[in-house]
Amino acid sequence: MNILMIEDNESVCEMMAMFFEKEQFSATFHHDGAQGYQAYKDNPTIWDIVILDLNLPSMDGMQICRKMREISKETPIIMLTAQDSESDQVIGLEMGADDYVTKPFSPLTLLARMKALHRRAHIVVNESENQDQDQFNIQTDTVKINTVTREAFYHDQEIANLTPKEFDLLVMFAKNPKRVFSREQLLKSIWEDPFFGDERTVDAHIKKLRQKIELVGPQVIHTVWGVGYKFEDSGEA
Repeated sequence: MNILMIEDNESVCEMMAMFFEKEQFSATFHHDGAQGYQAYKDNPTIWDIVILDLNLPSMDGMQICRKMREISKETPIIMLTAQDSESDQVIGLEMGADDYVTKPFSPLTLLARMKALHRRAHIVVNESENQDQDQFNIQTDTVKINTVTREAFYHDQEIANLTPKEFDLLVMFAKNPKRVFSREQLLKSIWEDPFFGDERTVDAHIKKLRQKIELVGPQVIHTVWGVGYKFEDSGEA
């Protein structure tokens, strides 16, 4: 795994460098936000994962995350946030981060999150090798999805700018229309099992996914109060 870690606390970087070395990961560290972003911008395809602190000199983590997502929707991004800052966590997810870890954090917890994101990215790549890129392999009454090109359309209008987690959620819902998924089930399937974070991560991702769907058509992801979420578009057929 080739890691870009943008974190201004040198002690944290030194600690993680030891863990990365033990795992035989390659890691590049930047303590300045603008420099870290430039390192990503220069070679966006070489990074398997980005670990991004929220509070950085020159350019903060929110700005970096947003600008990285303008370059690529695919690179997994884990944001480091303060323990008591729920708003920062939600905003980070809305900017396109795939996950967050709260400070102070356990290095083993961060490694577990990284491995889960990296594993899921490789599953997508392996599946795509056996599929026709012109094929919509998931179709409902209104939505069609190509999991190779990772494109989704509502009728003929693209549901644009989906982050990796938003796309994976849409795929899971569209594969199982009318089935109700709890937050716990979605976390186990889309994130990792066991999941060490806050279940509200699911709500933040679904909120953004709904907003992007509503730009092109009526809502197809519905809340089942007290239970979870389901996909339902038969009324639009």
